[in-house]
Amino acid sequence: MLKVGVLGVGHLGKFHLNNWKEIDNISITGFFDPDDSIAAAVIEKYGISRYSTAEELIDACDAVDIVAPTIYHFDLCSLALRKGRHVFVEKPLANTMEEAKTLVKLAKESNVKFQVGHVERFNPAFLSLKNYSLQPMFIEVHRLAQFNPRGTDVSVILDLMIHDIDIILSLVKSNVNHISANGVAVMSDTPDIANVRIEFDNGCVANLTSSRISMKKMRKMRLFQKDAYIGIDFLDKKTEIIKLNTPGDKNVFTFDIETNHGKKTIAIASPGVVEVNAIKMELENFRDAILNNTETPVTVLDGFGAMEIAHKILEKINSSHH
Repeated sequence: MLKVGVLGVGHLGKFHLNNWKEIDNISITGFFDPDDSIAAAVIEKYGISRYSTAEELIDACDAVDIVAPTIYHFDLCSLALRKGRHVFVEKPLANTMEEAKTLVKLAKESNVKFQVGHVERFNPAFLSLKNYSLQPMFIEVHRLAQFNPRGTDVSVILDLMIHDIDIILSLVKSNVNHISANGVAVMSDTPDIANVRIEFDNGCVANLTSSRISMKKMRKMRLFQKDAYIGIDFLDKKTEIIKLNTPGDKNVFTFDIETNHGKKTIAIASPGVVEVNAIKMELENFRDAILNNTETPVTVLDGFGAMEIAHKILEKINSSHH
């Protein structure tokens, strides 16, 4: 049995607790949260022990799940790593790039499993493409959310856009060579809406728009590559692939178009999207990495890479306002 402790049982922490309770080969050692009223509600609902300090909980576990606000990530992660505990931490990895660099170093030295909670990697719509060759040259992303004061301790870049940055970095195997960005703070004192263009060495360009002051929600990514257009709807969990038809394609809807080079057959496929619980799946992957001694699906370096681009975007936005 793997002993897991949860640090931070606020809004998202409770989702994590619900999922840990359903995961095999895991026992929840307890939790730490400085808020007495939140803690009392958790003890009553889940019947698990509250530890009086983070350190006591870390000492009692094999692995920790850190769902505390971003400003506490560094202290909690480094404490756990120094004690040789496996770490799952919510995104973003840390509050500053300096902290993130130190965590990468500590994670390497302590030789434990470290996973960052970029949960969209486990979105069923995205998972449905895992057997498909994705080599996008142009990417268009819209991630729009309604205003929620709970999320404004960080900018929309670190709150929402970082999901898409992580996914794009996992798809485009090339270095970033240029970023342009603008953003506006409307409701809070950090940018609430931003538009970003990321250019890669291999010629791929990604356009990202993120907003947390929209009237309707939207989480869509469109990939354009040499032979296909792929649409991923992270919100409605749907995927479509539109491409030139190749003989033997299954489950596709086709139609013909006339071009200068004669008639072409276009195929529209909708890969089967299997409904999964993304949070539960990422936590199970973390457990498996520990038990089977394999690499975590979202490593500390992945978390660092997404943060690094997010911070470069914030620098661009800040410098354009002065």
